[in-house]
Amino acid sequence: MWIIGLVIDRFAIQARYDVMSPHLDERGLRLFAASEALAAGRGGIAAVSAVTGVARSTIGRGLKELAAQEEAPAQKRVRRTGGGRKASVVKQPGLIEVLTELIQSALRGDPEAALLWVSKSQEHLSKALAEKGYNVGRKVVGRLLRDMGFIPQVNAKTREGGSHPDRNAQFEHINALVKKFQAEGQPTISVDTKKKELVGDFKNNGRTLRPKGDPEPVRVHDFMIKEKDKGKVAPYGVYDIAANEGWVNIGVDHDTAAFAVESIRRWWDKLGKKRYANKAKRLLITADCGGSNGARVRLWKVELQKLANETGLSITVAHHPPGTSKWNRIEHRMFSFISMNWRGRPLISHQVIVQLIASTKTETGLNIACGIDWGHYPKGIEIPKSALENLNILYDGFHGDWNYTISPAKTSECRA
Repeated sequence: MWIIGLVIDRFAIQARYDVMSPHLDERGLRLFAASEALAAGRGGIAAVSAVTGVARSTIGRGLKELAAQEEAPAQKRVRRTGGGRKASVVKQPGLIEVLTELIQSALRGDPEAALLWVSKSQEHLSKALAEKGYNVGRKVVGRLLRDMGFIPQVNAKTREGGSHPDRNAQFEHINALVKKFQAEGQPTISVDTKKKELVGDFKNNGRTLRPKGDPEPVRVHDFMIKEKDKGKVAPYGVYDIAANEGWVNIGVDHDTAAFAVESIRRWWDKLGKKRYANKAKRLLITADCGGSNGARVRLWKVELQKLANETGLSITVAHHPPGTSKWNRIEHRMFSFISMNWRGRPLISHQVIVQLIASTKTETGLNIACGIDWGHYPKGIEIPKSALENLNILYDGFHGDWNYTISPAKTSECRA
């Protein structure tokens, strides 16, 4: 009967422990276990320890506290003063000072530093501390770094370099032009070249859903083998701001001004002409200040004159100020969504590139058409300054170097 009673007592202790333990701190659990052991009598410490998992020594300390009727300190400490494992900074004096020195020397790029241009990872710091006689694991290093105010961070693209004094005024000028053209029902486009992409089984940044353990196999290195590879492509984009519609011309040759204007021509022939029918008399192009459609590129203006002659449109160009290409509308309204759509997918062929771009959609209704441009656009074409005299161009009174309008030629000589 005594054995059965003991078993029943253990079940009762277990039940009470399960109910109380979530609501008690370390000291409360210690006193609870001690009171249960005291009530159980002989063998109570062993029985309660087996049921609750509280160490016998802890229960014994709780019994002493009950016997002495100790009150909790004013600050309600859970452990007695000095209890618990000693911190590394206590056991190893000077640890914080040495760690601070390592961090600061690495931040300064000190040529005499122990971590000369080495990643300031927790593992590297742990090894460097070991070389100086401190036994600290990387997790402890991580906690110390957080206490010191250091956290892992990526580079932040915030420095734009020198800002042109008329930068904001040019943005206001562009916005005013866009509103004016849209109010009159005239086409307004944003243009730019997306970064060149390798065609083939090369790694493409990002992730895509696939069966577990079956990633898309790609090459280890991005080295092209001329006799096997398909080269690179230059996707030139044209974004119709009002229509939320885009055209991407996939060039297989050089990204030149002739290629840029040809991309705009193809947009007009395939999309623009149909959308604006006979209403369009003028075309507004917003573009970066550099690259193939740069403000100083003579071939760009010469090719635009040809396009104006062919279409009968007066073409107004407004360039973004230097160093502000990321504000170009096409970057965040079209190119960013294309990158998200093909992330993690190798661009194994030209057809795959076309399909991935054409399948890009957004909740706001973005539609993109796409095509391959097999044309050749040689680099190094020299356009003399005198050729600009044959252009039917009108430079704006505000920053004519950034803002100008090229109208259809008036004479046959201008068309030549």
